[in-house]
Amino acid sequence: MRKGLIAIFVLSILALTGCGQSGPLYMPDESEQQQQQ
Repeated sequence: MRKGLIAIFVLSILALTGCGQSGPLYMPDESEQQQQQ
């Protein structure tokens, strides 16, 4: 029973870490935001 809970916990953590945005994170330029408005 305890091994099953640990396995579910580990798999859920791995699944959540894979849900992020791929690629480098960056701050958008202010000039791009002004052009869109």
